[in-house]
Amino acid sequence: MAERTNTRITLKSRPHGMPEDENYDIQQVAVEKPGDNEMLLKTLWLSLDPYMRGRMNDAKSYAKPLDIGEVITAGVVSQVVESNAADYPVGTIVTGMYGWQSYAIGKPDDYRLFKVDPDLAPISTAVGVTGMPGQTAYFGLLRVGKPVAGETVVVSAASGAVGGVVGQIAKIEGCRAVGIAGGKKKCDYVVDELGFDVCVDYKDPDFPQLLAAACPDGIDVYFENVGGDVLTAVAPLLNKGSRVPVCGFISAYNSTDPQNIETPEQVFAKLEHPPESRFFIVTEWIDEFEASAKTLGTWIQEGKLKYRETLVEGIENAPSAFRMLFTGDNFGKLMVKVGDPE
Repeated sequence: MAERTNTRITLKSRPHGMPEDENYDIQQVAVEKPGDNEMLLKTLWLSLDPYMRGRMNDAKSYAKPLDIGEVITAGVVSQVVESNAADYPVGTIVTGMYGWQSYAIGKPDDYRLFKVDPDLAPISTAVGVTGMPGQTAYFGLLRVGKPVAGETVVVSAASGAVGGVVGQIAKIEGCRAVGIAGGKKKCDYVVDELGFDVCVDYKDPDFPQLLAAACPDGIDVYFENVGGDVLTAVAPLLNKGSRVPVCGFISAYNSTDPQNIETPEQVFAKLEHPPESRFFIVTEWIDEFEASAKTLGTWIQEGKLKYRETLVEGIENAPSAFRMLFTGDNFGKLMVKVGDPE
């Protein structure tokens, strides 16, 4: 067998605004050998997600910033190709947080390491609709949003990996699902393929009025992914007793002047009846990940949950592909195909 080489991408410098290629260092290094009770993992699929941008900043947040020279954090789907761990024989498919690299060393006690059931859904979904994005939608909506049948649920970035699942779960729960997305193509996808009741184009100059018309009974649950002008349009429509799970704030991630960013808390504080709102991270429910993955996979098999993936070939293209999250060029879940199973 040819000697393996690990291609890894590290943070070379902190981005100012949109991340550029010069902010990364692509390295070729020798592959480590697994030690006792360890496995060598070959990366098959690499997830690209908005939260990664925040980790590149040297700022206090819910997660420690990346150090200069550190491999970019990311969820991956991997295959065990060498193993000294009895419960993880060669060939086992797993998902974990092993970053932008083609090989990694895994340990059975890694707290975010999970086995992937290839019979549940295509293995790429383990970093998509049955993985972290899908579980973010699942727990964020059901545990924080607490939808009740008949209510109106609005979700921003509705054509994305998280938002698309939120609206479909809302429909499963008997709610009216209203999406917000950019452009006719994405809005049509949200309604025609994902089954939302309506989708409003935030790029339309009449967006606030169109959103109000789409929500004649107000908004009971708003799943926040975007912030900015979208949040400003949503806020006046929130009903008394409404709930707002705050998942992300992508409109501000590349801001060069954080002082000018109005947070959800600041927006809601101006309302006569502020919603029940909180920022959440999906690892709050990590003990339930395997069960939720099975539920999401079952919904896929039953035709209740649909998804789309935007695939980019080659780990060396991860930096340019990552920018698609902020330009709106991706459709559904964005991921990089790094390798094929052995």
